[in-house]
Amino acid sequence: MRKNNLDDLRTEIDQLDRKLIQLLNQRARIVEQINEVKKNFRLPKFDPTREKKIIEKLQEVNSGPLSKQDIEIIMNAIFKVCRSFGRPLRIAYFGPAGTFTHQASLHQFGEKNDYVPCRTIEDVFREVEKNRADYGVVPVENSTEGVVTHTLDMFIDCELIITAEIILEIHHFLLSRETRLDRIKKVYSHAQAFAQCQRWLEDNIRNVSLIETESTAYAVDLARRESCSAAIGSEVAAEIYGMNILASNIEDFKENITRFLVIGANEAKPSGDDKTSIMFSIKDRVGALHDMLVPFKKYNINLTRIESRPTKKKAWEYIFFVDFLGHKDDRDVKTALRMLEKNCVFLKILGSYPRGGG
Repeated sequence: MRKNNLDDLRTEIDQLDRKLIQLLNQRARIVEQINEVKKNFRLPKFDPTREKKIIEKLQEVNSGPLSKQDIEIIMNAIFKVCRSFGRPLRIAYFGPAGTFTHQASLHQFGEKNDYVPCRTIEDVFREVEKNRADYGVVPVENSTEGVVTHTLDMFIDCELIITAEIILEIHHFLLSRETRLDRIKKVYSHAQAFAQCQRWLEDNIRNVSLIETESTAYAVDLARRESCSAAIGSEVAAEIYGMNILASNIEDFKENITRFLVIGANEAKPSGDDKTSIMFSIKDRVGALHDMLVPFKKYNINLTRIESRPTKKKAWEYIFFVDFLGHKDDRDVKTALRMLEKNCVFLKILGSYPRGGG
C-alpha cells in the first residue's frame, strides 16, 4: 500500500469520526429530554431492561467486523456517560473504595456518579431504604466460595427489590509499597480473598503471616502504611492507594466470578432474558421441599440457585432463597408462583431483572 492511500484512508476515518461525534451529541440531547420526562413522571433514570434491549437490537442488525461483544462494550460506555446527565446517581456500595464491590459499581454505572462507601452490607441497604442513595450494590455469591449469607439475610425484613445483577470476573493482585516479593513478611486481606488464593500463597510466599481484614481495600490501606507488608486486592485498589503490583492474577481458579446485586425501589420490566429471585418458608412436614419444587418442573422453569437460611426466629425453621430464569410477569412463572404459594407459610418476590452477562 502506498503512503498516499494510507493518507486517504485516514482522511476518511477523520470524516467519519466527526460525523460520529455529531451523532453522539444528537443522541445525548435526546437523552437529556428523556431524563426531563422521567423526572417529571418520577421514573427511574436507570433502566437496565431498556439498555439490554437496545444492545440486543443493535447486535441483530450488526454486520461486522464489530462483534456482538464489541457492540455491548461500546453501548455500555455510551449509557454510562449519558446516565450522568443532570443529577448524578448516588450509589451506595459495600466499601471502602477499592473493593471488588466498588469495582462492580463502576462497571455497572460508570465513573460520573456519586459513590457512597458503606462499612457493612446492612449499611448499604439502609442508605437506599432511607433514600440517601438511589441504588445499592452488594455481593451475593462467588463461583468458588459460594453465597454471601449476610446479603440474603438482609432481604428477610427489607422491602427493597433487586433491579439488576452484575457478573464480574474477579482477579486478585498482590500489592505492596515494596518492590520485591522476598521482602514480604506479612499479608493482609479479606477471608474470601485468602481462600481464593490459598494455593498461590503456599507456592510463592509460604512463610508469611496472613492477617484477615474486613475488606480487601482496608487490607491495602494497612499494607500501605507498613514496610515488608503486602495485601491481596484489586487493580483498582492499587491505583487508588498508589501501590506496586508484585504479582497479578494470583487466584487459584481462573474462572473466579462474583455475582453482585443492584438493589433499589423500582421494578425492572421484562427484557426477554430475565432472572427472578424469591424467598419462601415452608411448613415442616415430610416431602415439603419436594412439593415446593414441583411447580418449577411442571412449568419447565430452570432453577439457577437454591439456598436455605435459618429464620433466626425458631429453631430448625428455614427460609429458602431461589433464583430461576424468567420474569415474574411471564405467564408460566405467574402460574408456578401461585401454585407454590399455596403450600408456603409465606412467599416473597425479591425482584425480576435482566440476566447479567459473564
